[in-house]
Amino acid sequence: MHAAVEIADIFRAAGPAYRATHSRRLSLTQLKVMSAIEHCRTAALGGHVEACEDCGQWRVAYNSCRNRHCPKCQGAAARTWLAEREADLLPVGYFHVVFTLPAEVAGIAFHNKALVYDLLFKAASETMLTIAADPQHLGARIGITAVLHTWGSAMTHHPHVHMIVPGGGIAPDGKRWISSRRAFLLPVRVLGKLFRRLFLTRLIALHDAGRLAFFGSMAHLADRRAFLHHLKPVRSKRWVVYAKAPFAGPEAVLAYLSRYTHRVAISNRRLVRFDESGVTFRYKDYRRDGANRQQVMTLATDEFIRRFLLHVLPRGFHRIRHYGLLAGSARKASLALARELLNVAAPSADDGPEEPDDFRPPCSCCGGRMIVLEVFGRRRQPRGPPDATTTNRETVP
Repeated sequence: MHAAVEIADIFRAAGPAYRATHSRRLSLTQLKVMSAIEHCRTAALGGHVEACEDCGQWRVAYNSCRNRHCPKCQGAAARTWLAEREADLLPVGYFHVVFTLPAEVAGIAFHNKALVYDLLFKAASETMLTIAADPQHLGARIGITAVLHTWGSAMTHHPHVHMIVPGGGIAPDGKRWISSRRAFLLPVRVLGKLFRRLFLTRLIALHDAGRLAFFGSMAHLADRRAFLHHLKPVRSKRWVVYAKAPFAGPEAVLAYLSRYTHRVAISNRRLVRFDESGVTFRYKDYRRDGANRQQVMTLATDEFIRRFLLHVLPRGFHRIRHYGLLAGSARKASLALARELLNVAAPSADDGPEEPDDFRPPCSCCGGRMIVLEVFGRRRQPRGPPDATTTNRETVP
């Protein structure tokens, strides 16, 4: 049986050669991501020694890098985020809506990530809020949680936004809650047309303002005529907006969010093998149905690293955003009004156990509480067993 493979193993083994070969093409942010993942949960970041109060088993726990692109660091971040979002859920059905950029525009986004990804968020959210507010459709102010993903299952560049939307909203006069139909939120063809118009109008405005950059095979798009010619096919093309069936209750919404909000381009559990032939991993081929959808692919190591780094977000870019009723400045007041109109009580601050700031996994031997015995700094190792009589050492990578 092969030992479990991690992204960190690939970066440690092949990262130095990759950086040396592609140094001119790598941004500082990409270099920092590689370094963070390579050093995550190693002595390079320091750590502590902890022992079980009951059975005495002790282990070394190294610090996490906490980089948002690291597959090993997203679990804790997701738990914290979900605990905050749980109080926002309303007792209504929730819908999952996806806005996807066509390939011709995705290529432009690749060279202008911060600008075009931001435009994707703005055009998609404005589309949803506008159509929902139209009395011919829902006629209400809705709430949206939007999450940006930039990858397909095979780590190709495929920017799209996932949205979680309550099935209803507050009427314009603020005096009643308007519910959507049970299995239908908003018409996707209408959403697609408005999304296309808003996005293309603003993308052309960015080009006219000289804010877009183009390189390599797309350098000719700096010319306005060439740029408009490139966009001509997508002006009449149907833009994909996909609306899934509503979730089966708030618990299903949270389960979905826990999988999507803090996901990275590929998780460690999808890796199958890393050897001289390259990196082998599992992916979904959406052109196939049923069991055949699950496929296995092997990429040369350099190509695997290149695809992973495609999805490093610009520094400071927010990949999770909230709109409408859930927008930051008005969220508390909007949710309080929504609960009042739905005649449901606000969640108690005491509901659910809180995870302490110093949370540590329980003892793997007996389930007892682990306490810290020693803290050591970066690039240092612990002094050794805290007690000569201590048994059952366990090292946490």
